[in-house]
Parts: sequence; structure tokens; C-alpha cells
Amino acid sequence: MNLTFDLYELNTITILVRILLAVFIGGLIGMERGMKNHTAGLRTYILVCLGSTMVMMTNQYVTENIGGGDPTRLGAQVISGIGFLGAGTILVTNRNRVKGLTTAAGLWAAACIGLAIGIGFYEGAIAGGIAILLIMTLLRPLKKLIQGKSSKIDCYIIADSLDSFNHFLEFCADLRVNIIDMQIESEHVIESDYETDSNEIVYFVAIDLYNRIQKQDFILRVKNLKGINYFEELEGE
Repeated sequence: MNLTFDLYELNTITILVRILLAVFIGGLIGMERGMKNHTAGLRTYILVCLGSTMVMMTNQYVTENIGGGDPTRLGAQVISGIGFLGAGTILVTNRNRVKGLTTAAGLWAAACIGLAIGIGFYEGAIAGGIAILLIMTLLRPLKKLIQGKSSKIDCYIIADSLDSFNHFLEFCADLRVNIIDMQIESEHVIESDYETDSNEIVYFVAIDLYNRIQKQDFILRVKNLKGINYFEELEGE
């Protein structure tokens, strides 16, 4: 009997192969997230990938043994339904910083890998799994490099008074950098050991440096401004 043909049929051996492959690929992706201490880690990715695999194998079983079914129907429900799980990993912090987008996208991608494995599309699943791992690991330093060379910066600033913040604005004007956007936050809770004062004001400021000053030099000089009690650059996903 042709071995290649057997691998694409639904039998005891292929069921075990698909389950093991789903656990392996889902686990590899989950390990990368888990090592970075993200909400969804090893077990979550394995379960998502394995569950999707089971859905497609069940769909294939129903189609082959009962007939009349659409072999893609259950898989389509997974594609749309996984969004609820992914949305649970996306957080908007008290600094208006969005976190968890990469994890949510990774869960959706892991579900797609599981669907490919479940239907016997091994080549696509393996190639897709490798691509996801490379994107999550190798492209992170590239993202930081691109972000570091960008002239735009999103800032989280705590000033002790309105006059101190006006002094910051004058500092920006002297450097001829552009304030793109500015928001004031009435309530603030700092995600650090910094103790806040009720008179302090929190600002979210988007600035374009126009490459007139190096980003790190700008940050250092702002931190040394009188009346600026806290400063942080906000990084995206």
C-alpha cells in the first residue's frame, strides 16, 4: 500500500501522527510566548492547535463516514471563533498601551496550523509553523531596530504642575520638534514603584523629533527637566 496515500487518509496511524504534530508545533510556538511571560503560553498554544486539529479530523470523519457534510464547515467556525480567545489576551493598560496583539495573532495562527494538520496538509502546517516561529523570534529585534531609528516617539509623562509641563513644551519648541498629539489623564496608577502625588498631572504625548535630536538624548534631557517627575517611552507590540 502506498505510504504517502496512507498519510492523507484518516486512520489510526494518521490520527496519532496529526495529534503529535499538533502538540509539537503548538508547543514550539507556545514556548516562545511562555519564555517572554505572556498570558498565553505553552499549554494554551498546544490546546488551540490540538483542538483545531481535532475539529478538522472530526469534520473529515463525518464527511467520509456519514456523507453529505461540508468538509470545511467546522474549520470555518474555528477561524471565526478563535477571535474570542485572542481578544482575551489583548489588554489596554492604564497608560493607554495596547499589549497582547502578537499573542492574539499567534493564537489565531496556531489554530490555522491545527486546521492544516487536521486535514492532512502536513507540508503547509510544518512550513507555516516554522514561519510563525521565525516571525515571533527573529523579527522582534528587527522591530526594535526600526522603532529605534524612527523619529516619532510616544511618551508617558508625569509633571508636578502645569507650569512644569509648559516648561517641557517650551523645551520641545526650542528643539523645533513637533507635538503630534497630547492627552491629559485625570487619574493615574503607575505600573512601578513610583509613588504618585495627587497634585501631579499625567500626560500622553506623541512627538516627531524630525531627526533634529537623537531619541536617547531627547529622553535623557527630558528626564532631567525640572518638574518632570516621571518619563517613559511607550513601545507598541
